[in-house]
Amino acid sequence: MNTATITNPIMWADIPDVDVIRVGPIFYMVSTSMHSMPGCPIMKSVNLKDWELVNYVYDTFEDNDAHRLLDSKGIYGKGSWAASLRYKDGVFYVCFSSNDMDRLYIYRTEDIEHGVWERSVIPGLHHDPGLLLDDDNRNYMIYGNGDIRIKELTEDLTAVKPDGTDQLLLEGERTDIGLRIEGCHAYKLYGYYYLFFIEWPRTGNKRRRQICYRSRELLGPYERKIILDDDLGYHNNGVAQGGLVDSPSQDWYAVLFQDHDAVGRIPCVLPVRWENDWPVIGDNGSSPQIFETKLPVAEPKPLVISDEFDYETNQLALNWQWNHNPDNSLWSVTERPGYLRLRTGQPADSILLARNTLTQRTEGPSCSAETLLELSGMQPGERAGMVALQNEYGIVGISAGEPGQFSINMCVNGGDGWEETVESVVFTGEYIYFKIEFNFEDSLDQARFFYSEDGTAWKPIGRTLHMKYTLDHFMGYRIGLFNYATDHSGGYADFNYFHYIRQN
Repeated sequence: MNTATITNPIMWADIPDVDVIRVGPIFYMVSTSMHSMPGCPIMKSVNLKDWELVNYVYDTFEDNDAHRLLDSKGIYGKGSWAASLRYKDGVFYVCFSSNDMDRLYIYRTEDIEHGVWERSVIPGLHHDPGLLLDDDNRNYMIYGNGDIRIKELTEDLTAVKPDGTDQLLLEGERTDIGLRIEGCHAYKLYGYYYLFFIEWPRTGNKRRRQICYRSRELLGPYERKIILDDDLGYHNNGVAQGGLVDSPSQDWYAVLFQDHDAVGRIPCVLPVRWENDWPVIGDNGSSPQIFETKLPVAEPKPLVISDEFDYETNQLALNWQWNHNPDNSLWSVTERPGYLRLRTGQPADSILLARNTLTQRTEGPSCSAETLLELSGMQPGERAGMVALQNEYGIVGISAGEPGQFSINMCVNGGDGWEETVESVVFTGEYIYFKIEFNFEDSLDQARFFYSEDGTAWKPIGRTLHMKYTLDHFMGYRIGLFNYATDHSGGYADFNYFHYIRQN
């Protein structure tokens, strides 16, 4: 039987804070989605290499002005953080903490691929929670940064257990440590409790590294060990933060992630062996770029897709996510068959505050996307086009003036909140093509912008955007389609297609 060869990274795209479990022959993964909706993507795989997006935990998880981008700032860099995924007795559980809501959310379903998730809410911020469903039918979450706490949950994981365990569990190292331990992943294996964390030292390699604590007793005392301190030869960016999973043949793997600058935080899979009841990741302290497994080969599924917007029902492919909560009354893929129609709503003064920006991830080492936009429905003061979306964004788009009068603009935001129009070209046609090219090779992190009147002859516009991963968004660059009003709403823009190419 052919077996899978894993090459790191397994996906060169923003899929951070990964947590993986196995149920039978299938691996399932959840990751952080922050301000993108729907959120907490669920992916599945048979070999830890080829993943398919199958579901989301929620369409939206709150409905307020911040989540709707109506409070002049939104929830950029907040939303859902560091989800934990577990399975027990036929039920899947996902929990995460939300910085903007100061709450912990626990979702559950019996059908992880197609089911609707029920949610429970626990007050208070529980930083980077890790679920531990013990074999004595008691359930816990372990959370925190530096000072790690444990809190017991009810049997159905819907609330904190009255009079249950609730205490400080352990304190991370303080000497020469910048970022103390966080990102808990908890397991009970071979008679030990294992807690995985990351930390960021001030000395030595000065990069994120993987830490393991173990104890025979849940409440300790715990032993500590550095189990991986390696960067796969990439800019001293440590491969760390994630957890363990075993295969049907009882081989063990670590699924972690690595910072890759503007494209985001990308997942890696490494082999694990056990030595004196400690997990040993990789090969003598280093992370292999390529290694063989006993896992089956599978057909790769695309993470980012092209789309002709040819839908029978008004429901987009799972690969699309909205920037914040959408206004579902203002978009359609069925009102005009074969087109994505974006209507304008609440006026905004920049793309960062515009609702219904529809996005997908970017991918390395390089990729490009283009679209065809029809302008007949646009009203004066409306802006539509394509964006390389992060706080320091770049736009190629159309601005509507008087009826039949348009300008093609390339705009950037340098991070100070002010948008600069780099170049503007007068345009009087009925449709226009836009394209953005992304280059993430070796963190070059450049985006270039183009327009065309016929889809063949492309004209560069503006200047190269030097993309930067900034913590105010805490997300890799995304490709977005948008239409928003700067003054009065009422118009619409029709996108005929979205064509995407990834260059390997």
